[in-house]
Amino acid sequence: MLFEDNDFDINMAFFIPDVNFNSRNVHILSPMEGFLRGNMFQDEYEPYKSLTYLKLVPKDEQERLLYQVMAYSFAINDLNLYLDLHPDEKQVLELFKKYVNEERCLAEEYVKKYGPLEVTEVMKNKFNWIDSPWPWETRGGSMYV
Repeated sequence: MLFEDNDFDINMAFFIPDVNFNSRNVHILSPMEGFLRGNMFQDEYEPYKSLTYLKLVPKDEQERLLYQVMAYSFAINDLNLYLDLHPDEKQVLELFKKYVNEERCLAEEYVKKYGPLEVTEVMKNKFNWIDSPWPWETRGGSMYV
């Protein structure tokens, strides 16, 4: 048996300390700053040694819009994780809703101008998903993921 009865306490595996989350002073970054850092929370970012992240410099309007969609999508996912643990944080929930609307508008704009971001966004009478650049294709040295 992997765990003997004495080695593993099932209650400890899911233990969450009692903390009044509503009194927390949470500093949430902008979607782009959070995207670049990989974390939406000011106090959670710790650079490795003296290294830091690189700023994204879009080469054109399409890339700028794509970066914005990606940043808002990241912010939505990170705030979703936070709200899973702190569901009573009303301000974070309102910010989450705002970012969902912003991401939806930006994604719609991108799809209208440049084509689908997801296979479900195929437009016109042609299956144009195949026309989009694939992740391994490059445009001007940058790769779309």
